[in-house]
Amino acid sequence: MTLAKTKYQFIAKLWKTNGPGAWYFISLPQDISTEIRNLVGWQEKGWGRLKAVAQIKSSPWDTAIWFDTKKKGYLLPIKAEIRKKEKLQLDMEVSVELWI
Repeated sequence: MTLAKTKYQFIAKLWKTNGPGAWYFISLPQDISTEIRNLVGWQEKGWGRLKAVAQIKSSPWDTAIWFDTKKKGYLLPIKAEIRKKEKLQLDMEVSVELWI
């Protein structure tokens, strides 16, 4: 795993989409989303995706954040492996470290 240059830290709630096969996300705070978009938004790939490294508690993983045009901010998907290992529950306030 390679750490990128800029580190962000924040606390936000874990939420999920509706329907079968629902995805779990943490929304990046608006100010952080705006800063990332202004600095490196030009590097986005399809669907507003930017490569990232995330860490919650003792679990780091390679991932990507996705720009949500409706919320005008980035979303961090939280895979089942991380939710299970770190005992994350829906609507839990989660401390996140993120490298872009």
